Amino acid sequence: MNRILIVEDELKLARLEADYLHNAGYATDCLDDGLKVVPWLKQNPVDLILLDLMLPGKDGLDICREIRGFSSVPIIIVTARIEEVDRLLGLELGADDYICKPFSPREMVARVKAVLRRLQPQKVSGSEGPISLMSESFRVRAGHRETELTAVEFQLLQALYDQPGRIFSRSKLMDLIYQDQRIVSDRTIDSHIKKLRKKLSDLLPGQELVHSVYGAGYRYELQVNSEQ
Repeated sequence: MNRILIVEDELKLARLEADYLHNAGYATDCLDDGLKVVPWLKQNPVDLILLDLMLPGKDGLDICREIRGFSSVPIIIVTARIEEVDRLLGLELGADDYICKPFSPREMVARVKAVLRRLQPQKVSGSEGPISLMSESFRVRAGHRETELTAVEFQLLQALYDQPGRIFSRSKLMDLIYQDQRIVSDRTIDSHIKKLRKKLSDLLPGQELVHSVYGAGYRYELQVNSEQ
């Protein structure tokens, strides 16, 4: 049974979230003080965190940053602060998704299921098998087929592939790829991603691996095109 940590200082909302998660088959723990979260997590492993941003003691974004210093546990940020900068900042700090208040409890459960499902090991069905990344040659293999990537394309795919389901903003990808701090535009990343997706599509027809997330960035996840 997956265990979910609910970090929420609104008692009624925390209870509502816990009730819906219990009905969906999850075990839950609840904390209402930002200062308690990191010490508690270091003693109690969980499978996912629902993290409110507005907390007493310590802000949710600071908590997210601190958690990412020692754990890759999935984090869904819950917030009433809907400004785009808050969303992107949360994702760049390592959050896996966000939910804006007010929200439907059913939507919350669906988001939890989706994140946990995305972070399961990714496999490609059929005879082609899972993709393999060969860093020594910048090539990607699927079954008996291979394709060659540029150095930048391979680095982008490696970053996304290593953390399936995590959304990477364009600025985060630029920081990972261009560590010399050169000035590049968002369109540079978009252009490389476009070429990468075309090569992967040719390698695995009907199966999409790199997804665009509107207003946020890109993530890696296997998706079979049912129209194929």
